Amino acid sequence: MQFIYSKDAGEKILNLNTRDYSHIFKVRRVKKSEVLSFRNLMDDMLYRYNLTSIDRKTATLELLSGDMLKIEAKKSLHVGWCIVDPKTIEKTLPFLNELGVSKISFVYCEYSQRNFKIDLKRVEKILINSCEQCGRSSLMQIEILENLKEYLALYPQSKIFDFGGKKIDKDTTYTSFLIGSEGGFSKAERESMKDTDILSLDNPMILKSQTAVLYASILGSL
Repeated sequence: MQFIYSKDAGEKILNLNTRDYSHIFKVRRVKKSEVLSFRNLMDDMLYRYNLTSIDRKTATLELLSGDMLKIEAKKSLHVGWCIVDPKTIEKTLPFLNELGVSKISFVYCEYSQRNFKIDLKRVEKILINSCEQCGRSSLMQIEILENLKEYLALYPQSKIFDFGGKKIDKDTTYTSFLIGSEGGFSKAERESMKDTDILSLDNPMILKSQTAVLYASILGSL
């Protein structure tokens, strides 16, 4: 763990909640003399606190210092991802966060099942835990769009991962990708994207949606 998240990091006095208390003192076995690092994932500041009091269930900390320490990917990458099973999304999110993806737009495409609902509070918790582990100093942006038309209107320059497109040029800088759900895109959706750049892998094998998302994210971070 690179730091501990608290929305109140930066305040002169912090009171640890049950989750953080349990992890810090029962798992990490931190001593009272240790200095603890906190972030609020809003201002790129790293705050250091000293323990002033501790009992069996609560702890109080006092602010010692705060330093601007921005930790983020060198390149900004936006990923559009047609919605798949939320369990798949949740398992993939920490990897995308570590790769430095700046923003994900989840899109209900024609092959996305409408009964799939993304729990934004759970997504935020997953991203916070990932940031604590990898050191990232800000939360990834998340949005949910109702259809492909809305996505293309917002991100007309986004490249589309699909079959039959141009081979990906590894020397080109890409800043935005759209990846389809399982089954790819419908005929009507492909027709609506006929004026959009379509990119394909130089690979005869069919990738799962989450594999394509990870590949695009790695490519965008190079």
